[in-house]
Amino acid sequence: MGAAVVNERNERNKRNGTNGRNGRNGQGEPQEQGEPEQRGGRRYAVSGGPSAGNPPLVVVMGVSGSGKTTVGERLAERLGLAFAEADDFHPPANVAKMAAGTPLADADRWPWLDAIAGWLARHAPEGGVVSCSALRRSYRDRLRRTAPGLFFLHLAGSEELIARRLADRTGHFMPRSLLRSQFETLEPLAPGERGTTVDVAGPAAEVTARAVRAVRGA
Repeated sequence: MGAAVVNERNERNKRNGTNGRNGRNGQGEPQEQGEPEQRGGRRYAVSGGPSAGNPPLVVVMGVSGSGKTTVGERLAERLGLAFAEADDFHPPANVAKMAAGTPLADADRWPWLDAIAGWLARHAPEGGVVSCSALRRSYRDRLRRTAPGLFFLHLAGSEELIARRLADRTGHFMPRSLLRSQFETLEPLAPGERGTTVDVAGPAAEVTARAVRAVRGA
């Protein structure tokens, strides 16, 4: 993740009235340290979601440009769940590295993944949705270690489709070589991993509908 992604995250926080890692929750109270606001402090109203006795914990995963944030937000809204963006959990040192175009090492990622897993674990009683690349099996295992029972929703599409979508994004630029490296890094869900793959072809509303059906059918 480079400077373009960091800038996109900052613009998103401005639009939503969030400041990423520090802020206030929807009740005007201070957030727990290290927990980002849920899209401006919103918790979505329930709209025909799963029963209260089995609230889902969903990680919307995939390469950059697959629509993780868009689909994750809409999925959370449809299911009446809290939503968090994984980028908002990065510590300042990671953000500085990414802004400088320095790739993150796994040593940088483990505390970040642990923070995401902590958010998921705290939201286990009522459910929640997080958008997170989670490209490698080891990263998903790290999340599951603290938050068992996660459901991974892999947004998948061809490299050509994702590249076109990235090219159409305002204020976002990712070299094709970097996108290629993400596809090379990607380890699709393996047998035994709880989750499913959703095709990202088509409008966001259609992709979200597929995602909702997948989670409700889990």
